[in-house]
Amino acid sequence: MEFASETEIAAAGKHVRSLSAALNQVLFGQEELIDLVLTGILARGHILLEGLPGLGKTELVKGLSKTLRLDTKRVQFTPDLLPGDITGNPVLQEVDGRRSFVFQPGPLFTNIVLADEINRASPKTQSALLEAMQERRVTVLGESHELPKPFFVLATQNPIELEGTYPLPEAQLDRFLFKLEVTRNNVETLERIVGNRELGAEPQVESIMDGAELDEVLNLVRRVYLPDVVANYIARVVDATHPGQSAAARGIRYGASPRAALSLASAAKARALINERTNASFEDVRFVAPSVLRHRIVLEYNARVEGLTNNDLVRTLLEEVPFQAGSTPKTMTTTGNA
Repeated sequence: MEFASETEIAAAGKHVRSLSAALNQVLFGQEELIDLVLTGILARGHILLEGLPGLGKTELVKGLSKTLRLDTKRVQFTPDLLPGDITGNPVLQEVDGRRSFVFQPGPLFTNIVLADEINRASPKTQSALLEAMQERRVTVLGESHELPKPFFVLATQNPIELEGTYPLPEAQLDRFLFKLEVTRNNVETLERIVGNRELGAEPQVESIMDGAELDEVLNLVRRVYLPDVVANYIARVVDATHPGQSAAARGIRYGASPRAALSLASAAKARALINERTNASFEDVRFVAPSVLRHRIVLEYNARVEGLTNNDLVRTLLEEVPFQAGSTPKTMTTTGNA
C-alpha cells in the first residue's frame, strides 16, 4: 500500500479544520469533544455520546450531518420501539397478480443514523443494531440487505442512573469505536449560549464536504503510516487491560477485546491526519485511548465499591504502560550521553 504524502495530508487537513470550525459554532465550549467526534468519523467508527439531557448531543450530530451533506435519519428510541421499526419489515404486496412479501427498508438505510436516547429502548430493540454496526448490512427473514456507504451510527444515551433506561450489553458497546462523555458547560460558555441562541431554533451550519470528498479523506486515513513501535504500544495497552497483566488491571474483571486494538490503530491514524502528520504517534494513541477503552472494560465488584471508575483505571493503565517495551537504550539515557 502506498502511504499518504505530506501534500495529500495537508489538503485533507484543510477540510477537517473547516469541519471543526463549523461544529464549534454548533456546540460552544466543547472543542475536545468535537475533535474526538471528527476523529471517530475519520476512523470509520460509530460513536456513543453520553450525558444528561439538554447538553447539545443531538444538535452536534445534526450539525455534523449538515456539514458533510450526508443522508441522515433520526430514530427516537422508546420502550415500545420494535426491531422492525429500525431495520425495516417485509410488506405483503400484489405484483403481477401474485402476492408476495417485499422488503421495505427502515431508517437504518442511510449514511448517518442518529440513535437518540438509545438506552431507553428494550435490549431486544437495541440488538437490532448489532449486525448493522459490524457488517454494514441487515438480515430480515434470511435475506441480507447491504447498507449505504459510508454508514455511521451516532447514538446518544442518558446516564444509567436516570429512570427508564436499559444498560447497553457489552457486545453492543464493543461495536462503538468511542464512548464520549458530554459534560456541562462553565459560566462563560453558558453566557455565550444565552447571547447567541434562542430556545427551539437550530444553529445555521454551512456545508463543508460531500460524500465523495469524505470518502477520499477516509481512504487517506487508511494510508497513514502506523510505525511498528506504535503498533506494539497499542498491543501492550490492550493486553494490560486484562487481569494479571498489569497492576492497574487488579480492579478489572474483563479486559478489552482485539477490536479495541484495531479501534486504537484506526483512531490514532485519524488523529494523525487531523494534526496533518503522515504517521501515527504514541501521543495519538494516548489521546484516543480513554474514549476507546472506557466502555470496553468491566470492573470488579470491589473496585466499584471502592468508588473506582473506568476512567480512573484507564488513566492509571496509561501511566503504567511505557511507550516502548524493554529498557531505554543506553544511547538515549543521561549516562550514555555523558
